[in-house]
Amino acid sequence: MHELALARSLIEMVDDYALAHGARRVTRVHVRLGVQSALTRALHVSFRAASRGTRCDGATLDIEVIPLTVHCRLCDGVKTPSGPWNFRCPDCGRATHEIVTGREMQLAAIVLGNDGGAATHPG
Repeated sequence: MHELALARSLIEMVDDYALAHGARRVTRVHVRLGVQSALTRALHVSFRAASRGTRCDGATLDIEVIPLTVHCRLCDGVKTPSGPWNFRCPDCGRATHEIVTGREMQLAAIVLGNDGGAATHPG
């Protein structure tokens, strides 16, 4: 199950970060996922199972879904197509393969339990 492996990798990164900063637990994990990853629901489900027995056990997973945007060479601009699998400029209709956003998978922030403060994970 690819989603469980992804959740375990995420938990491992967050757990290592918490350990390095002397935190006993993590209360919140904020992730940015591009709409094309199609992992939002699966990651929510897998996160709970993967976090059992770690510093992330009981933590809230916040997922920010990043919409698809493409660069249209004809219009010379960044555009938001009508759907996550539509690669045509909404203005001129030209097909484009230059994706600007929508494929991200980024750990954006970690909230540690000891002090309640947010710590932004670099990377």
